[in-house]
Amino acid sequence: MSNRHVHKFGGSSLADAACFQRVAEIVISHSDQQDLVVVSAAGKTTNRILTILQLASDADMAAAEGLSSLIAFQRGLVEQLLESVPAAELIDMLEADHREMSGLLEGGLDPFVRNELLSFGERWSARLLNALLNQRGCESHWLDSRQFFKAERGAQPQVDAEQSAPLLGALLEQHPGCRIVVTGFIASDSQGRTVTLGRNGSDYSATEVAALCDAVSTTIWSDVAGIYSADPRLVKDARLLEKLALNEAAELSRIGNSVLHARTLEPVRRSRQRVSLRCSYSPDEGQTQIHRQRLKSSGAKIVTSVEQLVLCELQFAPDQADNATAVLSELEACHLSPITLHHHQASGALRLAYTPELVDEVLARLNEWQARFEITDIARREDYSLIALVGAGVAENTEQCYHFFQHLAKQPLEFIHSSKDKLSLCAVLRKVALEPLIKELHGVMFKPPVKLGLVVFGRGNIGSHWLELLARQRKSLEDKHNIQLSLAALLDSDGLQLDFNGLDLDSILDEFSPQPFVWQELLDTLKLHPFDELVVVDITASETVSNYYGEFASRGFHVIAANKLASSAPYEEYRALKQRFVDHNAYWLANATVGGALPVQSAIHMLNQAGDQVKAISGIFSGTLSLLFQQFDGSVPFSVLLEQAWQRGLTEPDPREDLSGQDVRRKLLMLAREAGMALDIRQIKLQSLIPESLLELSVDEFLDELHQLDELMEQALEDAREDGLVLRYVARIERDGSATVGLETLEPDEPFANLKPCDHVFAIESDWYKPYPMVIQGPGSGRDVTAGALQADLVSLCKRFS
Repeated sequence: MSNRHVHKFGGSSLADAACFQRVAEIVISHSDQQDLVVVSAAGKTTNRILTILQLASDADMAAAEGLSSLIAFQRGLVEQLLESVPAAELIDMLEADHREMSGLLEGGLDPFVRNELLSFGERWSARLLNALLNQRGCESHWLDSRQFFKAERGAQPQVDAEQSAPLLGALLEQHPGCRIVVTGFIASDSQGRTVTLGRNGSDYSATEVAALCDAVSTTIWSDVAGIYSADPRLVKDARLLEKLALNEAAELSRIGNSVLHARTLEPVRRSRQRVSLRCSYSPDEGQTQIHRQRLKSSGAKIVTSVEQLVLCELQFAPDQADNATAVLSELEACHLSPITLHHHQASGALRLAYTPELVDEVLARLNEWQARFEITDIARREDYSLIALVGAGVAENTEQCYHFFQHLAKQPLEFIHSSKDKLSLCAVLRKVALEPLIKELHGVMFKPPVKLGLVVFGRGNIGSHWLELLARQRKSLEDKHNIQLSLAALLDSDGLQLDFNGLDLDSILDEFSPQPFVWQELLDTLKLHPFDELVVVDITASETVSNYYGEFASRGFHVIAANKLASSAPYEEYRALKQRFVDHNAYWLANATVGGALPVQSAIHMLNQAGDQVKAISGIFSGTLSLLFQQFDGSVPFSVLLEQAWQRGLTEPDPREDLSGQDVRRKLLMLAREAGMALDIRQIKLQSLIPESLLELSVDEFLDELHQLDELMEQALEDAREDGLVLRYVARIERDGSATVGLETLEPDEPFANLKPCDHVFAIESDWYKPYPMVIQGPGSGRDVTAGALQADLVSLCKRFS
């Protein structure tokens, strides 16, 4: 059994003299004496000959100039690479070729003459590489593949293996133990005329040569290391696929991938050869190996595209729609199957997608068959593109299908079609810029999910509710933002439960098993986390936790906070803490501290970013006080209303925390700082609603003495009514720094005077929003809205990470 190997080098690997030297070195070091080397035309030689042919067809005198320039390029390669004696021999051949080509260009340019002219590029490459190898002491011989490749002209000429194999065998016997350099791309027909095997036919030539001589392997060398998850020239983070199943590789080549060309793998199926793809510029960079056995796969591995696509649209006679299947069978028999198609079941119309190189041949065949298959109309539609996912099972991978459809929904989509074997999902679009779409799809499909760890402080009323919300939304978060989310630790006043493998969100609240911890040991442990990002979620009112925000920032941990203490710390401490997060590329989000899920801080941040400047902020920032003063009309004592609210859980456990106004004061301070005002809490004048005599009492004692509030509140209500006004507890700040929190009397028809029970209202005046401020109103406290605000901050981080 032969142990031959085949190496194929494309035009990009033979672009200049340095490339030829590199290829010669690869042949010497990576091949054996009996191996074959298949070559393409150097650089853009084939394209230049096509241009010359077009000029000659147009009787343009520039054809002769173009040919002279091409011969000069080839002569330059010879002179740079070879010593004088072998160089002189090849230059004489080039001059003879020049004369022959000039004569052909002056005659009739029928298809066989055109093929003859196109064959020179491969012949020049084979001749030159052969001479270079011999010059370097590596014995070789070159063969014109027309001596053994037999094929008849057609849109997709097929090598006749039965005729070709013995011809090649006889030629190889003449040169035993010698490397053979073979021209790719060209064959001869039964009359000895030149037939080209299609654009990029050299890859097909290589695997066909390997099949004919029973070679062990074929290595296709190009300017890339193999097949990537996307074109690496477009997508920087495209990854090299070290292994690809034969059926997946065949589907990729069928669609029209630029690295693995159509028909390349046809000979592989009927031979024992292995196929690999490598980079001639960096031979040790890596490679893609094509495996015969089906590899385990659950979806797409590659995003690929075709820039130029043409649609052939067929209409059939009434009740003859089934003829579409027959047409497809005939096209397949002629090796003209479409890249993808759309068969409209209702009308029977058939749309077939082809590259421009094949469409003329396809239309010619369809016109021949028009009467036979009762085709009433054949139309050619230009200016389409294709984007496709390739990989075993892609059409059955619901997540990938969802992302594919979602990202194409806003594109000028014509149709999407899945191949019969579920190896590809192809979308045909009106011609668009494909690069941004490919980048976006690749990022969604193949970018490894960001591993996100959560360390949660607090599992009380709000904390428990948020964890339940997170458990429900986790899957959609992970899918939408390409993240892998883990609850790494849960802490409360009883202790810590930590597991970097992830705590079970569905059971942790019921099975919480806290252990005591020491802060420094906890920080050292968290520093060793295995995640891409670690997020601390503080759902406490603990000063101890907020005091560690700086330590979190220094370690690159992000913080989502419902805790107001750090945000309302003395200004210099607050500013230094904000800078610490910036210095360590960490985020500190605290939208849950003011207004619950109302987008107050984000609105201010948006105005700042857009170049606006906030001039004033005002509103009612306490749901408890909002409710109390909406109800307080003198018919029921204020103390009774307060006790009823306390019993319903609408106040803090100690109602004095609401009545003191300190919470409102902190919220106003935080909003002012968000607006860029350098303010300390002591600069905000505060009116507390708690008499001095009640400050030092226990909660129970205070509740027993609530009646002491009534005289003060009744007097304030009476004073307001005398002027036809109502009482409200309002926070205000101006850009000049004047700030107050306390009782105000308002006109009954003012916005602040008419709120729904427990509503917050925020009015933001700015350069753009005056004299009418931006008003944000709604429930601003409670476990649902606060949990929602925490979740919104987490979503915001997920967007940034993905």
